[in-house]
Amino acid sequence: MTISPENPATTVTASLDFRSIDLRGRALSLAELRAAVPRAQHQTVADAEQKVLDIIAAVRSRGFAALGEFALAFDGVEQSHPRVPAAALAEALDSLDPAVRSALEESISRARRFAAAQRPADVDVELGDGAVVSQNWVPVGRVGLYVPGGLAVYPSSVIMNVVPAQAAGVPSVALASPPQKEFGGLPHPTILAAAALLGIDEVYAIGGAQAVAAFAYGIPGPGGEETLEPVDVVTGPGNIFVATAKRLVKGVVGIDSEAGTTEIAILADATARPDLVAADLISQAEHDPKAASVLVTDSAELAAAVDAELKRQAARTKHSERVVTALSGPQSGVVLVDNLEQGIAVCDAYAAEHLEIMTADAPAVAARIRNAGAIFVGDYSPVSLGDYCAGSNHVLPTSGTAAFSSGLNVTTFLRAVQLINYSRPALEEVSRHIVSLAGAEDLPGHGDAVTIRFAGE
Repeated sequence: MTISPENPATTVTASLDFRSIDLRGRALSLAELRAAVPRAQHQTVADAEQKVLDIIAAVRSRGFAALGEFALAFDGVEQSHPRVPAAALAEALDSLDPAVRSALEESISRARRFAAAQRPADVDVELGDGAVVSQNWVPVGRVGLYVPGGLAVYPSSVIMNVVPAQAAGVPSVALASPPQKEFGGLPHPTILAAAALLGIDEVYAIGGAQAVAAFAYGIPGPGGEETLEPVDVVTGPGNIFVATAKRLVKGVVGIDSEAGTTEIAILADATARPDLVAADLISQAEHDPKAASVLVTDSAELAAAVDAELKRQAARTKHSERVVTALSGPQSGVVLVDNLEQGIAVCDAYAAEHLEIMTADAPAVAARIRNAGAIFVGDYSPVSLGDYCAGSNHVLPTSGTAAFSSGLNVTTFLRAVQLINYSRPALEEVSRHIVSLAGAEDLPGHGDAVTIRFAGE
């Protein structure tokens, strides 16, 4: 055990070992880059899958009884029904620290403005006289929003889940967060206060994979118990069990993305400030011992300076042990590259949840990035801004899934419904083409369904 000289009250149980991966002088393919970047080597989805399958099966077969058993086993809470009483929501909001309430209100205001601008427009296309095809955006009927508990409290995740759903016009919104023993088996009061502030009154004290299962399949309420109705879409971040549960119920319900343990990558050159880079890497490392913090740079001097700053700042931060564990893990480290071009290629291969650009002409560099959940440009756009008050959404794809999926947004809760409205003359105009294509596909009934409309003329 070492004691920080800057803050003797802060203890560090392990030395910080921020590993280095040197890609300089190497021409690597995309597959090789993906294999080279730091990745977690902890429990995989395959390891978690059977446990999650068992949880889902228990929730489906035994409903609220199974939820009560999981609350006792995982959270140390005895529970008869997970629904949070309306009085508890009101009390949490009444007791909320005024400064925290003001901050939440500002975050909500900014998030709502950005979300309102995201809704796509309906379109009508006239392809001929009497031939109109439209696309209308329609909200899903009901969503289940998950807000994690564990090492930290996330009222900000309540905002990030609820606001885009409300902006999309979803008529029924339910929220789940793990029960907390120290709060009488209810979710953390700040979570409840944020829900109340947003007008969400259907809140459940359910954690982990069992919350996802309950939302996906619903739970009937025999014996006078209140029914938990199934949802159409499940969203929200969580640990590997939550991410695995979302993957397993996908198809039964829609999901946003497989948002697991947080990660940050920073693309920086010699112009970057080492203290800012280190502070931002630490800001994500404090979430979880398995959080990933990655620096990509073409400057060995910057890398050395950041390493020194990490040791200094990590020693005095509140969650020092957690931070040191995360920064020293296989999921974290510095990647040394030859130049900015290679750095951009590494970032695209890594596909970070959060990517900061700290280079000369950062906006131009940011515009060249293809794969990231969210990109933070320049010295004054840290990830923590996006976590709370940027107006953007912090529920983002992790573990490289940003290469093919997006962060939570209004369209997550919308469906594009196509409308086809042809008049008789408009159908007749294309009827011969339909018959020809139906014949080419050996589906003559398709053609007959058109020609019968004009038979006997």
